[in-house]
Amino acid sequence: MQKPGQSDRSSHRCLAIYTVRTAAVGRDNRTRLGHRDSSQRVPALAQAAAMPLLEETTLPQEHPPTVPVVIIGNGPSGICLSYLLSGHKPYLDTATVHPNPILYRKLQESKQLSITEQDLEYLSEGLEGRSRNPVAVLFDTLLHPNADFGYEFPPVLQWKRDKQQHVPHLVLGRATPGGAWHAMEGSMLTISLGIWMELPGVNYRDLTNGKHRDVTSDRATPEEISSYYRNYVKLKGLQNNFVDNTYVTSVQKLCREQEGEGLENRHSDQGDGGVGDGGNQGFEGNGVDKGGGGTLWEVRGYQQVQSDTHVPFSLFAENIVLATGASDSPVHLGAEGEDLPFVFHSISDLGLAISRRKLDMNSDPVLIVGAGLSAADAVLCACGSNIRVLHVFRKSVDNPDLIFKQLPKTLYPEYHKVYNMMSSQTYTNVAPSSASDRPQAVSIASSVCAKMCPKPQFAAGNMAGTASVSLFPVYTSFPEHCVVSFQSDMTCLLQGNDSLKAFKISMALVLIGTNPNLFFLKGNGQYLGQDPTKPISCTQNPIDVHPYTYECANEPGLFAMGPLVGDNFVRFLKGGALGIASCLLKRLKKKEKLISNGGNNFI
Repeated sequence: MQKPGQSDRSSHRCLAIYTVRTAAVGRDNRTRLGHRDSSQRVPALAQAAAMPLLEETTLPQEHPPTVPVVIIGNGPSGICLSYLLSGHKPYLDTATVHPNPILYRKLQESKQLSITEQDLEYLSEGLEGRSRNPVAVLFDTLLHPNADFGYEFPPVLQWKRDKQQHVPHLVLGRATPGGAWHAMEGSMLTISLGIWMELPGVNYRDLTNGKHRDVTSDRATPEEISSYYRNYVKLKGLQNNFVDNTYVTSVQKLCREQEGEGLENRHSDQGDGGVGDGGNQGFEGNGVDKGGGGTLWEVRGYQQVQSDTHVPFSLFAENIVLATGASDSPVHLGAEGEDLPFVFHSISDLGLAISRRKLDMNSDPVLIVGAGLSAADAVLCACGSNIRVLHVFRKSVDNPDLIFKQLPKTLYPEYHKVYNMMSSQTYTNVAPSSASDRPQAVSIASSVCAKMCPKPQFAAGNMAGTASVSLFPVYTSFPEHCVVSFQSDMTCLLQGNDSLKAFKISMALVLIGTNPNLFFLKGNGQYLGQDPTKPISCTQNPIDVHPYTYECANEPGLFAMGPLVGDNFVRFLKGGALGIASCLLKRLKKKEKLISNGGNNFI
């Protein structure tokens, strides 16, 4: 078994789908994927967006190949869907009994059929769980019955491979399979239990040698999870479906004339640009029946084949699945001065500043904005290095929506330590002789800090440089406050219920969430949201999809899953794979387009 962190050279494949030309970029872009210096403030997606699209004049007369399904994103969402599209079908395991008698009775009614062939709406009816998507709740209870009640019952499913049910597809990802998990290296622990991170057919504990650490031993490190996902793809023989180091820069809809003389690039509201005027030989219709016409999607982008070489590509797809996750673009406050160089939006910048000894016990305080787990990680990282913290958040400490109130204390002691400080060490409770209890637990989602931060040297320090408001020696919270502005002299202005407060700071970390970046779609995909007048947000405005097929309500042939539809935990995003696979298998079966050789001819 491959060790965590070991390079995965054997899984590297080239995307020779439809190479138009090889573009060598300058040496400034030689940093390899996943190893970009965090001091560079240009995200990888911005680099992808800056790559020139293929010029219309460079396209030859023949058309690129057409793939039935293209999945954008190779994290756990894309991996799970690839598994289901590769002919792996879930059936009721007749040797098990589901604890829900009503669901168990329904499953027995059609036990000869795979779950993907059954009526998912009927099976999901009446189920309740921690996802707004009914199929996610269904699949979760089949894989982890009664998990929310603390039980660890075995799955009631058994998996069978049927090569006749293989749907040709490609999974395009910016790194090796595992997605964003490769960027979260270190000794931190996941929020979810390790067994909830596993994908169908491979037990998580089997691949991690059943490691146990302490009371939190059922939680996993990102290194263990990323290694699990890489090895999962190999163990299940899915490598031929995956193309690594691939950046998608454009996804556009192409429409055919009903009589089918040629393809018309209508690009609904997207302006000009064609794909040539050749015939439509070799093209297949879309999985959505629309009379005599059909829809195809053109996917363009480039693959990084060497440290400084990008190979553009173009291909056609009948169905597109968005599985890009939610961590692309940090949410901004919109406050004055937020673009100043001492204001950051990633915890890695804090770790970098500590490792370079730009911060120490004598520095002005670090301002941390946010009341989620990322902000808590930053607090743990800073306090663990004896760096003073001003912690600002809008909610009250008694707000029932705070994430800390949903986490059991025995499993998450370090987060509850932060919550206790948030509640007890507020600026209104400061006493002259007060001393903070520094959190001793290891950070759960701040592995960058764990690797970069020097060992703490505890010492008392004064709070020079702050306003007249009294502060605790190391940590002070400001509940129900917001940031009014950041000033060039490295002061920040805070607004409370009844006053303004100014503080001198050494740096600011704004950690209030992330949003997906769908720049490759028309209008950044905003028209796909439940509220099309607002940007896509995984928590506030997810993509509007059909509850049982995950097909976009406003765009047939386009599917979305995972955080894009509100399922932020691996435990529930697997339901999207079930819904999409069930939908596509049923549609493509009608068109007799399933193949029996179990492999792709597109790579």
